[in-house]
Amino acid sequence: MNTASAEPTIVFITGAVVTSACWNNWKTFFEGEGYTCYAPAWPHKEAPAAELRRQHPHSPIAQNGLADVLQVYTDFIAQLPAKPIVIGHSFGGLIVQLLLQQNAVVAGVAIESAPPLGVVVANWSLFRSALPMLGLFSSLKTTFLPTFAQWQYAIANGLPLADQQKYYDQLAAPESKKLVRGALSLGARVDFRRPHAPLLFLAGGADRIMPAALNRANHRRYRHAASVTDYHELPGRCHAMLGQATWRADAGWVRDWLMALP
Repeated sequence: MNTASAEPTIVFITGAVVTSACWNNWKTFFEGEGYTCYAPAWPHKEAPAAELRRQHPHSPIAQNGLADVLQVYTDFIAQLPAKPIVIGHSFGGLIVQLLLQQNAVVAGVAIESAPPLGVVVANWSLFRSALPMLGLFSSLKTTFLPTFAQWQYAIANGLPLADQQKYYDQLAAPESKKLVRGALSLGARVDFRRPHAPLLFLAGGADRIMPAALNRANHRRYRHAASVTDYHELPGRCHAMLGQATWRADAGWVRDWLMALP
């Protein structure tokens, strides 16, 4: 995205079951490229992950709904001097798509994105990974926290054991089941025929919880011919793409896509 002045602002949008610390590497990378970067925390998730885990299962995080988290970003963007770029991972990718619906941003990148309402694929690893987060037979007043075994299967598959443990310790946080169920509500609806700012879907070839097939299906639903909607798949990336050894190359790929926009 070439401009005559300084590069635009980037707002990084965090996904579920982690804290905004997941963006530390990417934030540093894009700041080095001249961007002004922010990674706002979700409500009740400002503390380090280890502290948040100590609050489980009676954490105030359980109060969060999709509308609450979306409002954090809507309000944050409203106070910026100009529309930003938004880059979201997982559930944050869904929020990217909802912000594009509001015409609130100049471009969006949805990395290994959760889908809007109505976008589905038949995939066993998706079902096995995502179903526990819904907490269908448990109280919405308590939070969901992935076990380390669930983290290994759904998020950090293929990484060395030491990295799986490091990322769990640094990032894993309780999550609101109310929020996760919000992805199945009318609040997650997208009008795929509406004009929108440029949007990139970036999928991980080894992602189990938001598999590439789901990202492709999401991409195909967008129908406005005059709007830029791109898709790219990175082989070997699990759902922990932001922290894999390849993260710098992946961030560079996103930078190049942004720079190529008119």
